[in-house]
Amino acid sequence: MAGKPNPIDGFTVDPAAIVHVGEGLQRPECILAESDGTLWSADARGGVVRIAPDGRQQLIVQQASRGFAEAGNDEDRFVAGTLPNGLAFARNGDILISNFGTDRLEIMTRDGETRVLIDNIDGEPIGKVNFVLRDSRDRIWLTISTRTKNWMKAMSPAIRDGYVALYDGGRLRVVADGFHFTNEIRLGAAEEWLYVVETCGRRVTRLRVGRDGSLSQRETFGPSDHGAFIDGIAFDAHGNLWGTHVMTDRIFAITPDGDLRILLDDDRGSEAGRALMAAFARDEASPELMLACGGSVAPWFASITFGGPDLRTAYIGSLRGTRIPAFRSPVAGLPMAHWNGNDRPA
Repeated sequence: MAGKPNPIDGFTVDPAAIVHVGEGLQRPECILAESDGTLWSADARGGVVRIAPDGRQQLIVQQASRGFAEAGNDEDRFVAGTLPNGLAFARNGDILISNFGTDRLEIMTRDGETRVLIDNIDGEPIGKVNFVLRDSRDRIWLTISTRTKNWMKAMSPAIRDGYVALYDGGRLRVVADGFHFTNEIRLGAAEEWLYVVETCGRRVTRLRVGRDGSLSQRETFGPSDHGAFIDGIAFDAHGNLWGTHVMTDRIFAITPDGDLRILLDDDRGSEAGRALMAAFARDEASPELMLACGGSVAPWFASITFGGPDLRTAYIGSLRGTRIPAFRSPVAGLPMAHWNGNDRPA
């Protein structure tokens, strides 16, 4: 929105104004918001938690898994078993689940009936399925972070085996590859550009979307190096791209002009965060160094979701929190494909 003042100018999140939603959640990495105030949170017990506007919550799974809670150590907890990660609503309201543990794209009804939508690409394993996004044309975009089974071992500046795939017409195909740990993706308001988080590239890349779903004109959006691992992103209505720095726990925004703003810093230059980034530069990042990081708001910020009736409540997803922090934004989020319910059958 060139020419208009940017509503985030001068804005930072007041930690004292943060409220929390939900309780007893396990790995609430991704959050979906509906216009009636309902939230849906990914949960490591093998499905999602539905949080009603009045706060009542319900765990919805096909078969409850206790693997996350009962894992013998933190490393196993984050790399094994069923780990619902990215979520998106299908056109009919079912929930698309990119499962970071089972390495497949699943679809689940709101009652928990689940089936595998895709688990291979050209007959080969997909890899670490991270995030799923549906566009206004009902195409499904999928990110695969790495083909390395233990994703913590792929947290390296030397590994570039992540890719973006498109599921359209019953077929999954690679549309861009060679990413440094592909994470969340978003489409701009006109769906002309696809924005891709490269967690280990510590940058956001964007590609122009062709009518056939092809991607081209690859370029960096914003800083070439955030100096921190990026996880989730979401657009606001002004065109700012909000996001999270995972492990070093910050909320940032990249303006339409490409300027980086830090809106919330829950790491505050911690020794653990500095040690992790220094080790990463040497290609020596370890699970122990990663697990030593994390702030107090919700350890390991993972995603940002706009919701509430005016789309001005921002929710923070996390990998190690048990509640969902929320705060008021000075600008509404960009509505997602499901927001107004126009694409769901009567």
